[in-house]
Amino acid sequence: MPCELCGKESGGFRKAVVDGVEMMLCTSCIRHGEGVKETERTPEAVQRFVQKKVKKISEKDIYKGMKKELVSNWNDVIKEAREKKGITREDLGFKIGERTVTISKIENGDLRPSDKTIEKLEKELGIILFEEVKDVTTSSIHSSTSLTLGDFIKTEK
Repeated sequence: MPCELCGKESGGFRKAVVDGVEMMLCTSCIRHGEGVKETERTPEAVQRFVQKKVKKISEKDIYKGMKKELVSNWNDVIKEAREKKGITREDLGFKIGERTVTISKIENGDLRPSDKTIEKLEKELGIILFEEVKDVTTSSIHSSTSLTLGDFIKTEK
């Protein structure tokens, strides 16, 4: 393998950074760059790194602290409330600061409104779109072997 800086064929190459580029340099060219510390890349070291990352990800509960959720028929509730008040989509959009097209998409169920827009709609239309989240308990299956996706699929014969 030749030196990536001078092209000499010799032994004893080392990694070094020259002008931001990592290169393999011979012993005489190594002075032009900064040495690169070799990292441990054994399978065990890689496995330890992956386990640390997985542990950090799996410990994070994204649903913790969620107390409310959007009602299931939110688009119908919004449309019925608007019609009951006798206002057009254009007027509703003007009152809450949204475009008429956005109101239309929300009422058709094509666009889920942001939490901020939901609060504006609730205030303007006098409706409730958020409901309290009910605590759901899940039973865990204890087994000596781990389950696969196939364990959960039921096939009909």
